[in-house]
Amino acid sequence: MALDAAPTTDRTRAARVLDAADTRDAHWRDLYRDLHAHPELSGREHRTAAALAAELRASGLDVTEGVGGTGVVGVLRNGDGPVVMLRADMDGLPVLEETGLPYQSRHTDVNPAGETVATMHACGHDMHVTALAAAVDALAAARDAWRGTLLVVGQPAEETATGASAMLADGLFTRFPKPDVALGQHVGPLPAGVANHSRGLLMAAAATLDVTIHGRGGHGSRPFVTVDPILTAAYAITRLQTIAARETAPEDPLVVTVGTFHAGTKSNIIPDTATFTVNLRARSDASMTRAVAAVERIVGAEAAAAGCPQPPTITMRENPPATVNTAEVVDRVMAAQQAVMPGGAVRTAEPLMGSEDFSEYGLPRGRYAGDPVPYAFWFWGGMDPALFPDGYVSGFSAAVPGNHTAQFAPLDEPTIAAGRRLLVAAALEFLA
Repeated sequence: MALDAAPTTDRTRAARVLDAADTRDAHWRDLYRDLHAHPELSGREHRTAAALAAELRASGLDVTEGVGGTGVVGVLRNGDGPVVMLRADMDGLPVLEETGLPYQSRHTDVNPAGETVATMHACGHDMHVTALAAAVDALAAARDAWRGTLLVVGQPAEETATGASAMLADGLFTRFPKPDVALGQHVGPLPAGVANHSRGLLMAAAATLDVTIHGRGGHGSRPFVTVDPILTAAYAITRLQTIAARETAPEDPLVVTVGTFHAGTKSNIIPDTATFTVNLRARSDASMTRAVAAVERIVGAEAAAAGCPQPPTITMRENPPATVNTAEVVDRVMAAQQAVMPGGAVRTAEPLMGSEDFSEYGLPRGRYAGDPVPYAFWFWGGMDPALFPDGYVSGFSAAVPGNHTAQFAPLDEPTIAAGRRLLVAAALEFLA
């Protein structure tokens, strides 16, 4: 596909497709609320996947389930033309919901440790699935308005950054038509109806490191015959913050977060081990490489200083690359969306230090067969505009509950309708 070609979308036809879709708003609201009430953890999205598959089949797509685990792939062929991929992620989080909504999640699931935990769609993936299903249904009902092929992807395990690569490894781009362009979106704590884009870097690369400090345990009354892994880990965790504060230039943002810490079983027992996880965010592969090396150096040095009987064990997982949009695709997507959204609602914004595995579909690291796929990924708002200062539409507000919090609750309307309009307009821009 020639990305520098003239836009293909007839703006009046795009508006007609969207106006016709408004008659099913109640159906999509009910779907969203049902999904919100039943979140499933990464890799366990069986109910959610079945619901999306049923919607895609009802819209006339050829649907394959179980791709890359619980992934769903729908294909709608509508004559010769480009292949356009639309993607939504499906997994929830181990968070106890505190929104007070009548459709609040009271669901539980089993985490990788075998524990039963409360679950919540604290990142809005229920909204992603609903907007995707609504957009695809609108496009399927208006096949006279476009030509080409829709590749629709319901992705598992975004929260563990493993779902996209699992679907690719399971033949997403070989068993099914490989896209000429990939499009995706993420709901966030912005005013409902606003869409934020970035020409180039949108989201950071990430890495999670599992760290185990190996000490020598003993009785709490005799610490002098032990090597305390808790104390050693505490020193290491404190010093890790110097990676961003003292080893990184201000113009090269880096985030270092220790999100878990586990050690011990009783107050008077010094354990043999302490474990914690380090989450890193960086805007380039080079910065990430430096940060990982710094974690290994600092943790290893603290263990050596404490006299640990063996070096620490450090294992990397959840390592998605940065999300770097294709500028030409962003330009065309924004122009198409501006034609169907209120004035000023579609705009550019600064990159975020959050991360996503959507960039895996662009094949930036060449781990799967074929050439890179140009892509655009954007954020759209899901919050009551009244919660924001006058005219505030360009960024995030600390006063509004954000993703991954127990209070995160996108409005069903107008968020669903806005997400549908944004996806439909973007898809039609590339469908001949």
